[in-house]
Amino acid sequence: MLSFEPKDVTPVQLQGYLQSAVAPRPIAFASTISALGLPNLSPFSFFNVFSSNPPILIFSPARRVRDNTVKHTLINAEAIQEVVINVVTYGIVQQASLSSTEYADNVNEFVKAGLTQIPSDIVKPYRVKESPVQFECKVNQIIPLGTEGGAGNLVICEVVKIHIDESILNEGGTIDQRKIDLVSRLGNNWYSRANQGLFEVPKPVANLGIGVDAIPTFIKKSAIFDGNDLGILGNVEALPTPSEVAIFVEGNFEVKALLSADDEQKIHIKAKEYLNQNDVSSAWKLLLANSSTRKLETL
Repeated sequence: MLSFEPKDVTPVQLQGYLQSAVAPRPIAFASTISALGLPNLSPFSFFNVFSSNPPILIFSPARRVRDNTVKHTLINAEAIQEVVINVVTYGIVQQASLSSTEYADNVNEFVKAGLTQIPSDIVKPYRVKESPVQFECKVNQIIPLGTEGGAGNLVICEVVKIHIDESILNEGGTIDQRKIDLVSRLGNNWYSRANQGLFEVPKPVANLGIGVDAIPTFIKKSAIFDGNDLGILGNVEALPTPSEVAIFVEGNFEVKALLSADDEQKIHIKAKEYLNQNDVSSAWKLLLANSSTRKLETL
C-alpha cells in the first residue's frame, strides 16, 4: 500500500489524490456579480448541502495551486455577499466546463458558454435558465482555510429562494432523479452521470476557448447540435486555417461527397458524429468547409 504524509508530496499531487478518491462530488454552478455589476459564472466541485433548517449550501473556491491567486467568484462573494447556485445536468455539462475557463474579469461566462442569464427574484446575481434547479442564496460567512495555493475558502450560503423546473418532477411533486439527470465530478477529466456512469470532459484550463459566442450563427441555430455540442465546439483555442480545411477535404472522399450533395443537415449530422468521437478538429473542418460560400456571422 502506498502510504505518505501530505507534506511528502507536491500540492498538485495531493490535490489529484484527494479529488480522485473523494468522489463523485456534486457541482455548484455558482453565479456571482462583481462590485461593478459584471456577471460571473463558474463550476465548483468542492460543494454540498449541510443543513435543511436553515437551508445551507457550502462550496469552496480554492486558491489556485499553480500561482496562489484567487478566483473571481470568491472576490465577488466577498464584495456582494450573494450567489446563485445552479445544479449541473448532463445537458449542460460541456457548457459548464467551458465556463470554468479563466477568462478576464470583464468577460461574461454566460455568453462564452452559450447559457442564458435570467434575473433572480431576491439576490443580484443571475440564474442559469438551462439549469432545472436554481438556489438564490445570501452569503452568511466566508471562512479561509489557508493562505497557500490549494487552500479552500468555505462560502457558507443560506438559501433564500428555490426555483425548480416542473419538468423534472414526478407525479408526487418531488424531484425525479432520472429526469433531473445530474452529473458529478471525479478526478482528472472524469465525471459521472447519475443514471448511467462515467464519462470524460477535457478541462479548458491551459488555453482560452473561443467560446460559444464566437461560433457562426448558422451552426448555433442548427437543430442538430445541442448545448453540449456547442460547448465542445467553443472549447478550442483557434479555428482551423483555410489551408488545414482544404487539406482535410482533399483527403476525405466521404466529406467531398457530402459537400457536393450540399445537404446541410447531413453535413451537420456528420459533424456531430465527429464530436461524439471526440474528433473536434474534423468537426470544425467539415463545418468550415461547408461555410466557404457563407458569410460567417456571429451573434
